[in-house]
Amino acid sequence: MSASNAFFSETILLLGGAVVAAPIFKKLGLGTVLGYLAAGIVIGPVFHGITDGEQILAVAELGVVFLLFIIGLELKPTRLWQMRRDIFGLGSAQVVLTGLALTALAWFSEVLDWRGSIVAGFGLALSSTAFAMQILEGDGDVNTRYGQRSFSMLLFQDLAIVPLLALITILDGGDKGSNAPLLDFAIAVGAVAAMIVMGRYLLTPLFQIIARTGAREAMIAAALFVVMGSASLMQLAGLSMAMGAFLSGVMLAESSYRHELEADIEPFRGVLLAIFFIAVGLSLELDVLANNALFVIVAVPIVMAVKAMVIYGICRISGSPHDDAIRIAFLLPQGGEFGFVLFTTAAAAGLMSTSTASLLVAIVTLSMALTPIGSALSKRLLNGDEQEELDEDFEGAGADVLMVGFSRFGQIAAQILLAGGRSVTVIDFSADRIRQASSFGFRIYFGDGARKDVLRSAGIDRAKIVLVCTQKKEITDKVVELVQADYPHTRLYVRSYDRIHSIELRNKGVDYELRETLESGLLFGRRTLEALGVSEVDAYEIGEDIRKRDEARLVLQVSEGLQAGRDMLFSHPVRPEPLVKPKRAADPFEDDPLAGTVDATADA
Repeated sequence: MSASNAFFSETILLLGGAVVAAPIFKKLGLGTVLGYLAAGIVIGPVFHGITDGEQILAVAELGVVFLLFIIGLELKPTRLWQMRRDIFGLGSAQVVLTGLALTALAWFSEVLDWRGSIVAGFGLALSSTAFAMQILEGDGDVNTRYGQRSFSMLLFQDLAIVPLLALITILDGGDKGSNAPLLDFAIAVGAVAAMIVMGRYLLTPLFQIIARTGAREAMIAAALFVVMGSASLMQLAGLSMAMGAFLSGVMLAESSYRHELEADIEPFRGVLLAIFFIAVGLSLELDVLANNALFVIVAVPIVMAVKAMVIYGICRISGSPHDDAIRIAFLLPQGGEFGFVLFTTAAAAGLMSTSTASLLVAIVTLSMALTPIGSALSKRLLNGDEQEELDEDFEGAGADVLMVGFSRFGQIAAQILLAGGRSVTVIDFSADRIRQASSFGFRIYFGDGARKDVLRSAGIDRAKIVLVCTQKKEITDKVVELVQADYPHTRLYVRSYDRIHSIELRNKGVDYELRETLESGLLFGRRTLEALGVSEVDAYEIGEDIRKRDEARLVLQVSEGLQAGRDMLFSHPVRPEPLVKPKRAADPFEDDPLAGTVDATADA
């Protein structure tokens, strides 16, 4: 078979494996990543359909590159600066502490000498960016607090590959007395600086020029050129390709072309990332696992357990709640792609044998395969009673209307305002609701509207009206009292829980309140009358009459108490003439004007 035919048939196998495995494993609730791994194992080690898994893996790593570029597009430089403590504090603690713990284990196993143990320990301390970010994206958790902390650790690991490769040179005893490690570090810093300068002054003008031509295919080609070019530049400087793509994404995060670039790259990212996971399965050496089955069976869970415990500990010490620490610990216990590079380089330098390097690669690969299962099982260890929190990032907030709470009531009100050409700043304290709203294109800010600092950050000083659309009465009252105390000149429009709550809000002097069920109940009654034969005009007039009576009764109740205005309630059918002829004779037992009105004043 010619090389071109072999390439064609291998491509069909890879795509076919993805098409078959992903839906099956997704349906079983195991996730697509595990499906791709299984497809790779079946295609390669089991049936030997493809034998050059490492070569495919090298190409498919572009999927990880594109993934980091898209993540970079979502992170503005200011946001990245805010994450610096997690990146350099939490990230460095994870690499150093995990590396030392695993180095000690490797040394006591007596498989490696002290130099090989250091390489093995710190190589296994690195986690897989591709696996972790794919799981976070699949669960919609990239922008959660634990997702951001996980990403910070992964980002530092990408930076750590430079000193770790330099460490191999030092342990090998080569270039003694030279400044090669310092030179490598200087080159890496220079490359990052060059990326930042080019991203700031060249990338946006480049896309502006191409956009003026109207050539859609040229924009796609330019997007691919930027991603792959920046990745190659970082690789030449000794950093990871993914780091270069990430930096170029960050530099374009504030560009007006951000969404178009994301749409252009997304198809390539999805396909190549799927092929990457399949290639990991292809490269799994079953004979190495079989010959060292006992060692692997013991080593893999120990390595993953040690990493998980260290990560959980440093996350708790740095302020993460139990549930977030558990999620991170079970998300990052696997080995990473850079482990392949370190172990291969160490074997070439004579720090470990080729067979030992292959065994470590097998441990990393198997730990990757177990990660989706471990991440799913971690949910059993969650307390479930902690309020999930996102980072409070109010960049760009501030409008004439500030809405607190974005449940069903607030969503409907926001539609009216947006259709009227008004901008609305929305804050909500539900991470799930924010994720759901973001999937529909809404920009929602995470924050507790009952906190003064959150309201100030959300732009209450510039707001003409504050809409309080929260679901719980006690939270609504707390927000109202806070705004009235600290921003007395701000108009308050408030969602009321029930009639009693409406009376309380009016007594507090809010500018407008509306019971959450009033309008829907009136419309529901009108439509029912129309279904019974009443004309639309007459049904509308009846509804307006009920609205006026309700308002008049509410005014009386505010001044005279809850029992006032009971005579305004309809508790039995009125004589319909001249609106419509009655359908039946009047019931003589319905003479009591207050019949059937128990508790009506409280709920209506």
